[in-house]
Amino acid sequence: MFTKKIPVTDKTIYMEIYGQNKVAYRVITGRMGDIITYGIETEDYNSGVLEVIPDFSRNIEDAVCFVEMLIKNRISPKYMYIKALDYLRRTI
Repeated sequence: MFTKKIPVTDKTIYMEIYGQNKVAYRVITGRMGDIITYGIETEDYNSGVLEVIPDFSRNIEDAVCFVEMLIKNRISPKYMYIKALDYLRRTI
């Protein structure tokens, strides 16, 4: 059975932190239908790489905690998905 993917709309930046490694880490908020969701963006100002997970969690605390871990460990955008899978595996 196929399900229709609902796009994330009405995106806004909830929090943005510029790390020492010249990477911007953002928690974004958006809507998937009637549901509010929180996403993650990382943007490397050296290389121009931008990675986005638009629907990381429905819980703001999970999104902020994950971004704090990214900042603390100076994770670059290209490794964000790997870290997200590891983070979600440990917290679910």
